[in-house]
Amino acid sequence: MLRVIAGEAKGTRLVSPKGDVRPTLDRVREAVFSMLHLRLPGARFLDLYAGSGANGIEALSRGAAWSVFVDSDFVAINAIGQNVFRAKLGHKSRSYQLTLPAALGVVAQNESAFDFVYCDPPYQYADYLSVLTQLADNRLVASGGQVFIEHDSKDEMPSPVAGFKVVRHERYGRVGISIFT
Repeated sequence: MLRVIAGEAKGTRLVSPKGDVRPTLDRVREAVFSMLHLRLPGARFLDLYAGSGANGIEALSRGAAWSVFVDSDFVAINAIGQNVFRAKLGHKSRSYQLTLPAALGVVAQNESAFDFVYCDPPYQYADYLSVLTQLADNRLVASGGQVFIEHDSKDEMPSPVAGFKVVRHERYGRVGISIFT
């Protein structure tokens, strides 16, 4: 069962889109949000390859001011809409149905830079270099912001890339999290 772990929407059950979706494990989400909880209130959060939107909704529930969800799949965008409604957080968010990473320019035209970016692409199709390059080229990460990339724990993330460097790497079983600044 996918749910919001903490904050104002704690316990809200979230729907997961059907198909090839691999939601972030609760223990991984809890670890990530424990790392940034002091900086989250009032922050802007970008959830890339959002799937159910669980990461962006978790950020909102824990005090983020604004969350943007991006996914290429209509079914995922529909699930995100249902989930922000269930969590009563729709007024603090926006969703984009766009193909990543190429379409990040559209997000940049409509949004200000983000304090946190969470990127959870399908591991087998992941193009981390392009994502980081597009984030940099479109100035989507605020000064002092962080990019969290979820990946297979066997993968080593390149550093530096497009001005971003890995400052922390964690492993949670088969899941790796690399944090770039």
